[in-house]
Amino acid sequence: MFQDITNTQQNLEQYKERLEKISSEFELGLFIHIIRKSILWILLFFAIAAFLFYAYIRYTQPIYEASTILQLRSENTPNKILNIQSFTGADDNNNSLSESIEFLKSRDFIKRTISKLPLQYSYFNEGTFRSMEAYTSSPYKVEVSDFSPQVQGQHLYVEFKNKTSGQISFVLNKISYSFNFTNDQWITTPYITFKITIFDYKAIIENESLVKKTPYYFTINSLQDYVNRCKSNLQVKLLSDAAKTIRISFSDNNPIKAVDIVNKLASEFKESDRERKSESDNKIIKFIDEQLDTSYIKLRDAETSLQEFKKAHPVQNSDIIEAAKSTRVNSLEDRVMNNQIQVDLLENIVKKMEETNSIDAYNLISIVVGTEYDEAVRAPLENLEKLLQRKEEMLYDVTPNSGSIRNINYLIDIQKKMLIETVRALEQTAKDKVNNLENRTDLVKTNYYKLPESELEFLKLQRLYNIHEKYYTLLLEKKTEYSISEKGNISHNIVLEEAVIPSTPISPDKTIALSISMALGLLVSLLLVLIRYLLHNEVNSLHEITKQTNSSIATLGIIPKYKKDIPVSQLLVDKNPKSLIAEAFRSVRANLQFISNEPGPKIMAVTSTISGEGKTFVAINLAGIIAFAGKKVIILDLDMRKPKIHLGFNVQNIKGMSTMLIGKDIPEDCIQHSALENLDFITAGPIPPNPSELIIHPRMDQLLNYLKGIYDMIIIDNPPIGLVTDGISMIQRADYPIYIFRAEYSKRNFIQNLDRLYNENKIKRLSIILNGVDVQGNRYGYYNYGYGYGYGYGYGYGYGYYDDHQKKTEKSFLKRLMTGLKKE
Repeated sequence: MFQDITNTQQNLEQYKERLEKISSEFELGLFIHIIRKSILWILLFFAIAAFLFYAYIRYTQPIYEASTILQLRSENTPNKILNIQSFTGADDNNNSLSESIEFLKSRDFIKRTISKLPLQYSYFNEGTFRSMEAYTSSPYKVEVSDFSPQVQGQHLYVEFKNKTSGQISFVLNKISYSFNFTNDQWITTPYITFKITIFDYKAIIENESLVKKTPYYFTINSLQDYVNRCKSNLQVKLLSDAAKTIRISFSDNNPIKAVDIVNKLASEFKESDRERKSESDNKIIKFIDEQLDTSYIKLRDAETSLQEFKKAHPVQNSDIIEAAKSTRVNSLEDRVMNNQIQVDLLENIVKKMEETNSIDAYNLISIVVGTEYDEAVRAPLENLEKLLQRKEEMLYDVTPNSGSIRNINYLIDIQKKMLIETVRALEQTAKDKVNNLENRTDLVKTNYYKLPESELEFLKLQRLYNIHEKYYTLLLEKKTEYSISEKGNISHNIVLEEAVIPSTPISPDKTIALSISMALGLLVSLLLVLIRYLLHNEVNSLHEITKQTNSSIATLGIIPKYKKDIPVSQLLVDKNPKSLIAEAFRSVRANLQFISNEPGPKIMAVTSTISGEGKTFVAINLAGIIAFAGKKVIILDLDMRKPKIHLGFNVQNIKGMSTMLIGKDIPEDCIQHSALENLDFITAGPIPPNPSELIIHPRMDQLLNYLKGIYDMIIIDNPPIGLVTDGISMIQRADYPIYIFRAEYSKRNFIQNLDRLYNENKIKRLSIILNGVDVQGNRYGYYNYGYGYGYGYGYGYGYGYYDDHQKKTEKSFLKRLMTGLKKE
């Protein structure tokens, strides 16, 4: 007895574990089944994704990219031949690439380029979702001589009445304005003075003849705003440092405009490079011209003084003068001359800075070119130039009174002071050097020249003349060299690859858009399937039931779906005995022997959790298949709250179980015969107010004992025990208590009712039938049943029967799709 108690406790513990168990294993078969079940939704999601892809491609403004490749070269042939150093800074191999890239991206350079293209006005054809820029293909041309700032950037619509006139309209401050115009004539309005010239009226007529014509409009562009837009669409990248190549690319909605802008940027860059080189040479030539004028005056004065001295003091023996010259004196005098030139240059610099109170970096570089102070002055000048360029760039983004501008002004002032002090220090150094050389020259003259005073004076004048003559000749040579260099200044930058009109846009990218849209459809579909998988609560296979019950309850088999909808449960096995559904019931009949094989009449009680799971259908057809075996079978309809047996056999429900159990009728008067031999039935009779009390009445036992004497099998169609407890007593006394589940209909928590009957009500012979299995469409459930009903009998198996009202089969694909979505 103690052992029995222990076993009972273990069974109860296992039972509780089964009730609380939630499967955490991934069921691939169920997942695939849900995918098949959701196929209509998946197709719908992919159709929506395809539509979104089409709409995106169709209505998104295309963006085209044009690009060109430049190779930067610093070679200057004239300078190389003449051995002239360039001081523009553009030939610095270490910085030329980065400086050129920044220069190409600067607003000033973009503004210079844009101003040389026909971009003052933009012409558009307005569509429903997007406007297309005509650029150079516009059938009309606009010229504006004066306009109000309010009009700038507004859409100015143009409507052509005929080839010689039309109307222009626009909206300002929510007020509409319209003005008529005549072709190629100036029109003055309060807001704009314009002239419209029509030169392709045929294209205008073709547009007007379209079913959905696109209105014309143009805009007056702000140069500064247009420069900002172009700067954001411009990309300049270094391709190869070794080859000194850069790539200029520009993106725009109009491919022709993108090509024009890129090519113009390349040509303007070459022209700007040539101008910068010529600018330095021109400034040097200008400085030399100024020095030539001064040097000529000094040379002329020296020549006059020499000639006048000769007339007043004739020198008889010139050999004495030549003999008095020494190599050392000549060397010292040459050094004095060169240093005096440096002093003059530095005095010129100081003078210019004091007069103008401003500093031109390129001008100062041109002044000190070729001197020994070149490097000393160049470094602070270049630093100052960089600060000034940085200030100009910052002024595009901030105001002149901002803190960042004040900071950079402070740095510029410091750099200017340092430059001025550097030049003054260099000037003083040069003067000291000249004084020192002059003292040494005088000393040499005193020691080595003991000539008469008149001859020494002549020598002095002639030496001064020679100095000015040599300096004048040097300036003439330099002017000739830099004039040749200026004439030979060309840009050696090469366009390796010119921009061509792109045939396909870079955006929207059809491949990427299609991939994203399909990925989105797949993601939403997987999300739907995953949610349905996680929320899945329907029974699909016997495997699920046995898994939840730990295989403690016997399974009799499955009943496949019938291919057609039937309004009520009825006998089908007699209509085609060789069909798959008939074979399924034969398999169930064969498996009954494993539940009970004892001789004598048997009672079979069929129930389910709720109405609609097919218990009446199973009871009728199982009775029919047993009757086929020669057994006498009777069906009792004890579902007196919702009787259906009389509907299945198409008879009236005037009398039956309810009238017999109250003693009103006798069994002989209530037993009815079906069209199938050996199969009888008793309907439920009128619906009573107390069906539970009638079922447990002693008359029920008397009726069953009476029927056992006549029939081999008594099949009782019990009410659903998930709603009422009327049928539990019949299930307890039945030899074959059968519990019906319906695939894709019964919930998983219905299995708990099955466990309660087995464990709490001690119904150990309880067995299971899974009804309504779609063995063709539901491969997941089919392969988990363990029964191979693949015999290929006459019926196909598509849509199944239902106990409740069903909709008629839809014929068209669209209707079937909508029906499937509603069922989902």
